[in-house]
Amino acid sequence: MTVLLVIVGMVVLAYFAAPLWLWFAGLALLLFLVSAPPGWWIVAIVFGVVFLVKGVRVRLITQPLFNMLQSKGLLPKISETEKIALRAGDVWVEGELFSGKPDFKKIFDNPYPKLSREEQDFIDNEVNEVCSMTSDWEVFESRELPEAVWRYLKEKRFFGMIIPKEYGGLGFSAYGHSCVIEKLASHSQVLAITVMVPNSLGPAELLLHYGLLEQKKHYLPRLADGRDIPCFALTEPEAGSDAGSIQSEGVLFRDVDDEIRIRLNFEKRYITLSAIATVIGLAFVLKDPEEILGREKERGITCALVDAKKEGIDQTRRHDPLGVPFVNAPLVGKDVVIGMDDVIGGRAGLGKGWQMLMESLAVGRGISLPSTSTGGSKLATFVASTYAVVRYQFGLSIGKFEGIAEVLGRLGVSTYMLDAAKTFTLGAIDKGARPAVANAIMKYQSTEMFRKNMMDAMDIQGGAAISRGPRNLLAHAYFGAPVAITVEGANIMTRTLILFGQGMIRCHPYAYAQIEALEKGDVKAFDGLLFSHIGYVGRNKVRAFVLGLTRGYLHPAIGSGETKRYEQKLAWASAKFAFLSDVALGLMGASLKRRESVSGRFGDILAQMYFIAAALKRFEVEGRQKEDALFLKVAVEEAFGNIDTAFRGILENLLPGFPGIPFRLWSFCSRLNPMGRTIKDDDLHRIAKSLSEDDSVRQRICANIYMGHRPTQLLEAAHRIQSAKTALEKEKRDELLTEEEVIHLAAARALQHEIITVDSFTHEAYMRRTGGKGRV
Repeated sequence: MTVLLVIVGMVVLAYFAAPLWLWFAGLALLLFLVSAPPGWWIVAIVFGVVFLVKGVRVRLITQPLFNMLQSKGLLPKISETEKIALRAGDVWVEGELFSGKPDFKKIFDNPYPKLSREEQDFIDNEVNEVCSMTSDWEVFESRELPEAVWRYLKEKRFFGMIIPKEYGGLGFSAYGHSCVIEKLASHSQVLAITVMVPNSLGPAELLLHYGLLEQKKHYLPRLADGRDIPCFALTEPEAGSDAGSIQSEGVLFRDVDDEIRIRLNFEKRYITLSAIATVIGLAFVLKDPEEILGREKERGITCALVDAKKEGIDQTRRHDPLGVPFVNAPLVGKDVVIGMDDVIGGRAGLGKGWQMLMESLAVGRGISLPSTSTGGSKLATFVASTYAVVRYQFGLSIGKFEGIAEVLGRLGVSTYMLDAAKTFTLGAIDKGARPAVANAIMKYQSTEMFRKNMMDAMDIQGGAAISRGPRNLLAHAYFGAPVAITVEGANIMTRTLILFGQGMIRCHPYAYAQIEALEKGDVKAFDGLLFSHIGYVGRNKVRAFVLGLTRGYLHPAIGSGETKRYEQKLAWASAKFAFLSDVALGLMGASLKRRESVSGRFGDILAQMYFIAAALKRFEVEGRQKEDALFLKVAVEEAFGNIDTAFRGILENLLPGFPGIPFRLWSFCSRLNPMGRTIKDDDLHRIAKSLSEDDSVRQRICANIYMGHRPTQLLEAAHRIQSAKTALEKEKRDELLTEEEVIHLAAARALQHEIITVDSFTHEAYMRRTGGKGRV
């Protein structure tokens, strides 16, 4: 009984992260209850003095450990550029999920954004108008947006959505900005990218946060109304994801008038809008070989605004990114001279470019590509769900076939979850947060989900999806999917280095502070952090064990109904994640940065937990609608299944050989006690049916897409086929149809035929389009 009480007491103390003195108080109580001999009391008192008296503890325990860590470099070393990246942005919900004991009230109390009346009117009017002016097919044929579209974009200030009204912009919220991009993307990726880039990382964004007042007054009104078209030149042949390897340089010198100038030489590539830009945001390494500004010859990465008309700039070439005709090009400058006033922030901005870029990216990753990905996914879901009603095979709508229904159900669930996460993240940004890790999660997950969603929708359409022409709604978006995967930090790098590599250091309550204390040689600060960290690890170990043993039921959830159980399992996942993170850090130390396959799986878990939280938030905000409960169930259970897979991958690969046996045994046990559940075929089939037949569900899942001529035809055809269902069934049974049914069925079939027809071209027209000659 005493042993059992001791075990229970230790579990309780660890579970609630009791302070060190309480552990010794418990030990004293135990010695009293068992009438321990004096020798035991002496040992307990000695240990109590060693651990509870800070001066003694530092001298006997912390200092030797501190010296060993410093000499052997067991913790990851962080470069100055990495430190700037880590300090950029805020720790938001991802910090709670990283903690092992998330505060769900705090998570779910975060705001869920809504459009202002002005933003909604702009989407209903100006956005719809510019979509109606743009034929995506003709844009691909001519390789450019029509001049009339460019004029309209400038006139209606599409390029100034993020610019405050005081400077002539629209002053939209992040959510309003996102919804504009989302709707444009549902019609034309080229149109969406063209509008997105000036409102993303670039001159306007950098000026708003770091520019001098004079720079803002000059440039922002011109950027807002399109007099200036911006681009931002960062990527180079030798500097992609590793922007710290920038080769472009600016050298300080004095001109004939004794004015301080900067001579630029640069070679950039993959720069969107660069071939038509009038003002170039340029990142370069600033050097001062003559020590004009002091003894520091290397001034670091700097950002400047460069007039594209300056002598030495070459804008004459274009890239061809998979045939998608948005403006993307290399940009070369040779001996381009600018003044100190062209540096963003003036002299105070010298050498601050890396900080500017990291802080801006900490926000931008959560808006641009998640918006285009969500718009494309909604389009894919709409097209697939309506086409599945219209297209018949073997006398049945293809949506009735389980194979099609499975894919369509999966597509609807993915779009539901993606939209939830995008909106949840934008609520934080509009509140003033800069959730760096959450935004990286959004960039990675949204573009990967978009790629998969587009492929699923195209599988459902079959040959109609791969035959290009004005009727095809999906092919061009499909071409653009790899572009989204590549930009703003390639997805492989984002997954393996940012989500967990930086996320571990950024979100962990003690890791970064411990590393800083080691670098500063502050053993007293390290002591407090060390023992807090030990208590944190112990707490998460016990929480992971107890919540795993009870399958999360011990967690006192604040939710109810469907969401209560998901919250309990999310608490279990968080505890297991937090404990294993510290185990990995302890075992691998500095080498954790190089173990990208393992860290990538940790990143997958963090991303899935984040998406689950977002889906739960959406379900609550939207009134726990009965029709959406099934979407939530499948989305969350699939996410927990992905978490199970990632955990097993970590445990199987954490340590090789004999030392890794305990982890592989844990992996085996986790197979017997999974967090996720197998998705039922019937659930996917029911989701597919609701998307195909229930307008209210489809409108909610596919909200904010552009309903131009072709999508409207698709919807009308689906409605007509549905309403002609009785006539179709009677005809199939060779029953006599009424005159009204005959007319109704004929009209439905005519529209159906129009929808399933694919584009074709004469040989001459085809060759003229492709620039070939060929043979008939």
